[in-house]
Amino acid sequence: MAHFYLDESLAAQLATAEAGAGDAVVHLRGADARHAATVSRVRVGEQLRLGDGAGLVVLGVVTAVEPGDVALAIDRVERYERTVPGIHLVQALAKGDRDELAVQAATELGVDGVIPWASARSISRWDAAKALKNRERWQTIAREATKQSLRPWMPVVEPLATTAQLAARVAESTVLVLDPTGEHALTALTPAELGARDVLIVVGPEGGIAPEERDALLAAGARSVRLGTSVLRTSTAGPAAIAVLSATLGRW
Repeated sequence: MAHFYLDESLAAQLATAEAGAGDAVVHLRGADARHAATVSRVRVGEQLRLGDGAGLVVLGVVTAVEPGDVALAIDRVERYERTVPGIHLVQALAKGDRDELAVQAATELGVDGVIPWASARSISRWDAAKALKNRERWQTIAREATKQSLRPWMPVVEPLATTAQLAARVAESTVLVLDPTGEHALTALTPAELGARDVLIVVGPEGGIAPEERDALLAAGARSVRLGTSVLRTSTAGPAAIAVLSATLGRW
């Protein structure tokens, strides 16, 4: 069961297969099918897991393999509910591939969504063209990490956000701003204090969150939290916070 692939058309395929006569079969197509056939060298008779990234997973046996089409006879269908409350990473744009590393690790650790943030101290900048291209790249990274970690739900990468837009999210979410000098220790927060709303973890770039940004978020109702006494890189802080929250909320 090491192989796990994604096909966003799986739900529609399953509905058609279950409505038809005879043995139910679904297909993996496109780039994942080519990878399965030519790189992983999947063969007829092997067992595979196929998901749609939205909580649906099919387990079955490969009945046919083509470079762009792998057929799977269904053995079992599993449906997973989205975890509530959700954990979302607000990741400031960072130099090099630091922000991308954060997206990958956060996905493996179970994050439910990712929000790119154009913070004041971000060296990297996305113009209109870059925003679309880089958001797609982050989504691809999340997609690959979803497969690697065998997750039934794939996190969605939202459009690039401003500080003002993040402040507005406080009305509907619990927003936690990571700060080495934060008022609260993240490990000390209880499930009751976090509440039932989605949790947003705000991570600054390598230069840290600008004072005016932190003040704007805190004024809107966000909370400043710290992770231990050491200062973590922007690629590490978010995943570390997600691990702490996953334990606190009983997800682990």
